[in-house]
Amino acid sequence: MKEFSSSLSLGEFLRARRERLTPEEVGLPSYGRRRTPGLRREEVAQLAHIGVSWYTSLEQGRDVNPSEEVLNSLAEALRLSVDECRHLHMLAMPAKLEVEEEQEVSSGLEQTVRALEPNPAFILGRGWDLLMWNRAAELVFRLPTFSKELQQRPNWLRRFLTDSSLKTNNVDWEAKAKVMIARFRADYPLFSNDERLKGLIEEFMEVSGLFRSFWPKHDVQTVADCHKRWNDPFIGEMEFEHVTLQPPTNSELKIMIYTASPSTAEQLKTLLGQNIPKE
Repeated sequence: MKEFSSSLSLGEFLRARRERLTPEEVGLPSYGRRRTPGLRREEVAQLAHIGVSWYTSLEQGRDVNPSEEVLNSLAEALRLSVDECRHLHMLAMPAKLEVEEEQEVSSGLEQTVRALEPNPAFILGRGWDLLMWNRAAELVFRLPTFSKELQQRPNWLRRFLTDSSLKTNNVDWEAKAKVMIARFRADYPLFSNDERLKGLIEEFMEVSGLFRSFWPKHDVQTVADCHKRWNDPFIGEMEFEHVTLQPPTNSELKIMIYTASPSTAEQLKTLLGQNIPKE
């Protein structure tokens, strides 16, 4: 079986970004057909005003410790977006986090998530494992009944990539999945020393053709507040405002809140009161 690298390096990201650009896009002359796509290393170095050998060392993953000024020059040369620029800095100067085996949700956070009913809410941990969720989230996202005794918590990305019902009920499933993969990629430098997370990526490479083709592109996107509307075959039309919150003392956690519109909230209150099954 082919092995897929689960590592994420500064060099891989830089190479992926330069290969997507053409000389014309950055104001450089193009001399005939190229054997490889995108810009050459010397062209990136020229645009960023750094030495070719030094830039080559960056792509090859050598320990050269680029300054913030150099990183910003590279971001400008490679036409990086705001999200990509942030990602570049994270890769060059990754946070040195101690990986804990267990991820804890405080009782205060747990009470907060439960108090948000009938608005679906859940907490994502390292690698996007669901650590805790409320009854509205169980209903809307067809999650198992929350219990601290669950042997294995659901994984938000695994669920979206492998649950056939989600593909059936989302006409734009592929576009949504690509956004989720790009957001997962943006989070990866925070936990790059977590062996379990590397195993997750290898699993996704095996079980999902979309992940296998899209992950190597190194596209990144941070989570933004947004309006969501979709039609569920069991619940009907639903409408939410989605926000993501992070505790200031724990960058591993994401609190995902779906604030229901008045009509959706009433609908969910009724269904939660009936305690209908999720399947």
